[in-house]
Amino acid sequence: MNNFLGSPLGTAGLAGALTVIIWFGTQPGGRLKPLGWGMALFLSMVAGSEYRNAGPPFNLVSSLVNDGIRMFGQTFPNYSMAGLALTMAAIMAYKKLTTRQVAMWGIVFWYVAAGAGGEWTVIADKIAVIASNLAS
Repeated sequence: MNNFLGSPLGTAGLAGALTVIIWFGTQPGGRLKPLGWGMALFLSMVAGSEYRNAGPPFNLVSSLVNDGIRMFGQTFPNYSMAGLALTMAAIMAYKKLTTRQVAMWGIVFWYVAAGAGGEWTVIADKIAVIASNLAS
């Protein structure tokens, strides 16, 4: 990747670039075909993992999600992270969402899922490792 871009992309650069691709790629009217549901979700998984690893000031997304989770946890104290991740997965699967909504929900979902433990954490960690290697 260094030969193509000239210097390492970095986790923050990859997260920012993916967010721009997601944001503009989920609306019609551009030269390229808009992103589909699956690609929007996949890119949001990578972006969410990278935001988690990017550090300040790019961890703003993680901080906002943490604040939301904390408020939700105070309102519903027995609702676990795994339960919240499963609820979000059900909403994304059954509610008719635009591809942009899928992508934004996906960034938050993968952050929550990574904190839930279990297989989702393993998947999120593997995505973060692959994306970090790509970014360096």
